[in-house]
Amino acid sequence: MTDEIKECREMVRDFALAEIAPHVREWDEKAYFPGDVVRRLGEMGLMGIIIPAEFGGAGMSYRHYIAILEELGAVEGGLALTVAAHNSLCTNHIYMFGSEDVRRAWVPRLASGKIIGAWGLTEPEAGSDAGATKTTAARDGKGWVLNGTKNFITHAGVGGVAVIIARTRPGTDPRGISAFLVPLDAPGVTVGKHEDKVGMRISDTASLIFEDCRVGEDALLGREGDGFIQAMEILEGGRISIAALSVGIARGALDAAVAYAKQRRQFGRVIAAFQAIRFKLADMATQVQAARLLTEHAADEKDAGRKTTLISSQAKLYAAEVAVKVAEEAIQIHGGYGYCKDYPVEKFWRDAKLCTIGEGTSEIQRLVIARELIGE
Repeated sequence: MTDEIKECREMVRDFALAEIAPHVREWDEKAYFPGDVVRRLGEMGLMGIIIPAEFGGAGMSYRHYIAILEELGAVEGGLALTVAAHNSLCTNHIYMFGSEDVRRAWVPRLASGKIIGAWGLTEPEAGSDAGATKTTAARDGKGWVLNGTKNFITHAGVGGVAVIIARTRPGTDPRGISAFLVPLDAPGVTVGKHEDKVGMRISDTASLIFEDCRVGEDALLGREGDGFIQAMEILEGGRISIAALSVGIARGALDAAVAYAKQRRQFGRVIAAFQAIRFKLADMATQVQAARLLTEHAADEKDAGRKTTLISSQAKLYAAEVAVKVAEEAIQIHGGYGYCKDYPVEKFWRDAKLCTIGEGTSEIQRLVIARELIGE
C-alpha cells in the first residue's frame, strides 16, 4: 500500500468517524438517505473515484477505490453501497460505453456528485437470469421507446440518470439486449415501490417503471445488441467494489467485537481472557485479512488492465460470506447485547447479508468461478 493510498484511507476514515458514525443508528431506523453527506463525498472526489480527471473524476486506482469503500463500510454499509453503485455501475458504464458527446454531457456531473446515478438490470422475473430481460426498447423515428419494469434499483428514487438494460430484439438471446442512458426526469419514467429492507437501509432502493418513455438515438450506449456483454463487464468491477464493502463491514464488526471483549466482564475477568473468545477473534481477524488480500489482488489485476472475471467473483464470493460470518460471530461475542440495537454488531450483520445477494448471488459467483476454471 502506497503512502498516497494510506493518506486517502485515513482521510476517509476521519470523515466517516466524524460525520457519519454519530448518525448511523438514526439514519438506519428512518431509512434516511443522507443526500447532504453524499454531496460532500462528491466534493471530496469520492463520487468519481475511478473516472479520469479529464472527465471531472479523481483519476484514482482501484486500490484507492477499495480502500475508500472499506473505510466507509466499516462505519455505514449503506453509504458505502451508494458510493460503490454510483461509481462502478452507472458512472463507469456511461464512461466506458457512451459516445464522446454523451460522456462529456453526463460523466462530469456524475463524477462531481451533482447528480446520482442508477443502474437498471434486475427485473421481477430476471434476477440471476439477466438474459430473461423483458423491458423493451423499440426504435421510433430518430429515437427509442422503452417499456417495462426494473426492480431493486439502487438510487431509483434519488438519482438523476440511469443506465437501463433493455431488449431490442424479441426472444431470449442475450445478443438482443442493449444498454440505454435514461434521464430519470424523462416523460414516461415513474418511481415505483420503495423497498423496506432488512439492512443497507439508508441506500435508496426502489423500482423503476417505463411507459412509452422516449429517448434520443444517442441514448444507446455502444452498439445495439451489446448491452448484455457490457453489463457483464461492468459487473466485474462492481463485484470488486462489493468485495471491498464486505471487507469493511467485516472489519467494523471485528473491531466492535474486540472492543467489547476487552471491557465485558464475566466470572471476575474480561471475556477477552477466555480461550473461547480469543479463538473466535483470531479466526475472524484471519478471515478479514484473507478477504482483504483477495480483494486487493482483484484490484491490482483491474489496475493492470487484465481480465478479472475469475478473481472478481472469487473476491466477491469470499469477502461477502466472510462479512456475514464475522458479523454473526461478533453478535455471539456480545451475547444478548449483540441482539439489541444499542450495539452496532446487529446492523453489521443485517448489512452484510445483502453482499451475498447483490451484483450476483454467491451461487452465481460459484457458477462463474467454475466456468472459468473449466474453460467454458
